[in-house]
Amino acid sequence: MPNSFGKLFTISTWGESHGPSVGVVVDGCPPALPLTEAEVQAELDRRRPGQSDITTPRKEADTIEFLSGTFEGRTTGQPLAMLVRNADQRPGAYDEMREKFRPSHADFTYTTKFGFRDHRGGGRSSARETIGRVAAGAIARKILKLSGGVEIRAFVTQVHDIVAPTVVKFPTLAQVEATAVRCPHPASAERMIARIKQVRAKGDSVGGVIECRVRGVPVGLGEPVFDRLEADLAKAMLSLPATKGFEIGSGFGGVLLKGSQHNDVFVSRRGQVGTATNRSGGVQGGISNGEELVFRVAFKPTATILQNQRTVDLRGARTELKARGRHDPCVVPRAVVIVEAMTALVLVDHWMRHAAQNKTFKF
Repeated sequence: MPNSFGKLFTISTWGESHGPSVGVVVDGCPPALPLTEAEVQAELDRRRPGQSDITTPRKEADTIEFLSGTFEGRTTGQPLAMLVRNADQRPGAYDEMREKFRPSHADFTYTTKFGFRDHRGGGRSSARETIGRVAAGAIARKILKLSGGVEIRAFVTQVHDIVAPTVVKFPTLAQVEATAVRCPHPASAERMIARIKQVRAKGDSVGGVIECRVRGVPVGLGEPVFDRLEADLAKAMLSLPATKGFEIGSGFGGVLLKGSQHNDVFVSRRGQVGTATNRSGGVQGGISNGEELVFRVAFKPTATILQNQRTVDLRGARTELKARGRHDPCVVPRAVVIVEAMTALVLVDHWMRHAAQNKTFKF
């Protein structure tokens, strides 16, 4: 189904940007997992709007409510439903967009596909839908941590043409959260924040790149053909609003190397097989090899900008649109936690699938 993700650990998100609420149903969560609303809330607080002066000013507490699937602080193994109520709704700000198509937005494609659309902030095409992903990802993240100590860290490496140097390959959470832009290189973060404020003052927007690194992934997650681990990670990341690119390991830069330069040589490390380099990004043949997962996601500039733009209306007549409403001038700072959530969802699903195929039956 188009609103569901995963095979064994499955999530289904629902709700619209300016409807009464948004949420998610998680199916396949193991029973007896210790879980509180506060643990999920901590991740939602990192995603919520209005948390700094470089994000949308929409004021939402994004308070999570458990509706089912837990009892006395533990999961029951049954569907776990979570809800967040929309408090700061201003659908009137989108009246001008009822019949006008916003450039590079989903307005035209949604209208053509479904015959009509929810023009209030884009409805399901709004990034507010990702609340459900982050809530579900918090649960997946805890399962991974308790099962094998997996640690997921995403951070901003580029905003517009400002690229942060690689100083610390696996920054701490404190280093990432130290600035509003979530770049662990302070000098670059300062320049990125200044650039975002500069374009926002002109009613414009910029994009950027998020890098994600994962430690503690066991060997064997993923499949060799259609459900390759990197393929499912790519699908997860490119399902996020505003994404335009995905690369793993050496990525597109790898085309500049010869095979003799690019190959990751196998070595023995503390009695275990490892690789001297990690240009594969932790995946070989579609299966995790035990090294760090390393990938990057490119986000385009926010499509809705506060400048006059030429467009057409529902009848194809030329017109002009100046968008209203509250929007992020750059989505990457708040997208960091969403990238981490989707990474956790992919990994926990593959972990369960691996265990079901390789550990359940003994011959």
